[in-house]
Amino acid sequence: MERGTVELPLTASRDRSASLAAQLAVQLRAAMMEGRLTRGERLPATRALAAELGVSRTVVKGAYAQLFAEGWIEGRHGSGTYVAESASAPQAPAAAGKQLSPGRGLAAAGTTGPYAQPAPAAGGAPPLVDLRPGIPWTAGIDRAAWRRAWRSASFQPPGTAADLAGIRELRAGLTAYLRRARGIQCTPGQILVTSGVAAGLSLLAATVLRPGDRAGVEEPGYPIARAVLAAHGVQVVPCPVDADGLIVSDLPAGLKLLYTTPAHQYPLGGRLPIVRRQALTAWARTQGAIIVEDDYDGEFRYDVAPLPALSGLDPEVVVYLGSATKTLTPALRLGWLVAPPPLITRLAEAAGQLGAWAAEPAQHAILTLITTGDLERHIRRMRHEYARRRAAVTKAFADGTAGRLLGDQAGLHVVLQTRHEADALAATARRHGVAVGTLTRFHANPVPSGGLVIGYGGASLPDVARGCHILHQILSGTTR
Repeated sequence: MERGTVELPLTASRDRSASLAAQLAVQLRAAMMEGRLTRGERLPATRALAAELGVSRTVVKGAYAQLFAEGWIEGRHGSGTYVAESASAPQAPAAAGKQLSPGRGLAAAGTTGPYAQPAPAAGGAPPLVDLRPGIPWTAGIDRAAWRRAWRSASFQPPGTAADLAGIRELRAGLTAYLRRARGIQCTPGQILVTSGVAAGLSLLAATVLRPGDRAGVEEPGYPIARAVLAAHGVQVVPCPVDADGLIVSDLPAGLKLLYTTPAHQYPLGGRLPIVRRQALTAWARTQGAIIVEDDYDGEFRYDVAPLPALSGLDPEVVVYLGSATKTLTPALRLGWLVAPPPLITRLAEAAGQLGAWAAEPAQHAILTLITTGDLERHIRRMRHEYARRRAAVTKAFADGTAGRLLGDQAGLHVVLQTRHEADALAATARRHGVAVGTLTRFHANPVPSGGLVIGYGGASLPDVARGCHILHQILSGTTR
């Protein structure tokens, strides 16, 4: 619930060495850390606060901009500036300056400062900073746009029979969206609406593969893809990757299908170069194989321009899978598949036989998000939000002492390569209030090296910084 604007005893003096904006930011930050400003409270308007302090409006805007960049405050369109709902809880000031001694680790320090072990919650378990991969920032969804989308869906009368390929209006809307966002030229007849990437892959396996067929999955790679294919009796074959993604020259023989993540290899983060993309589609034609392109977070790139989807190179041999899981929320359970029309027809028939079509209310809701432009506006906002979180992660590990970061150019996670046993590190981190993934679950074979998989999509900016600081301290404390 939004509260009224708060009044605080703030000052700004030109006699101090710090700039006026910096002074104001320090005071507001302290008020939030000490609980005098709490989550959801409205800050004074920039014009009103500037008049009260006798400074220019630019000074107040500068202070607010700094706090916004740090994740302490958020703007609400047409409403004002508020303490962010995701802002970290206040910390005990007595321990705020305490640091860990080198080599001691967190347990020996016993601090309650802003980057130390969180205080135990009810039942003795510490509150977790969730840095597991694959979790989007659902708090960033514009609630007004979300309500509009579902209100629009509620106006649609219940259907008596499902359109197995998806409602035509959504398939038409997706053709325009995919052309703008991912450079894919397709028609509504080339799109099948699914209940997610795993559902699309399962329909493919049921339609084009037989038990005993060989299907390739990147190693390391998406464990759910391996599980889906194995559930259909398919022989899953690990396919090696390197820093650039799939190694096309090392692909095993006899594959009928190859699952790959070329935009941002999951989990190592490689970006498949154009030369390998061309070689991959040529390989598929030679082998008579289908390439399944999972474009799970192709919309989120930061330092480099996005490559068009692999599907655009050769749509006859590439089946494209996309979903709303990373762009919006996994709870929506909606995705899409792009393939040649004859294959779409077969897949729709399989969906009907298996009862695996997508729910129409969700289709109508995302259609509204696409046609109103709300989906792309959301993606642009989230690209900015995730870029700030990504910057916090890279800053935390910039000195290189904790390990080497991989895959930080895109997506919602990075891999931190370490020489330590990753599962043990993750268990230690969890005891200190940080949940983090490891490379172990992404490998079908024994893991050749240690690596933590750090997701920055599901935690607030202050929590991302705090969690990474804790991880860095753990690694520094266990280095021998």
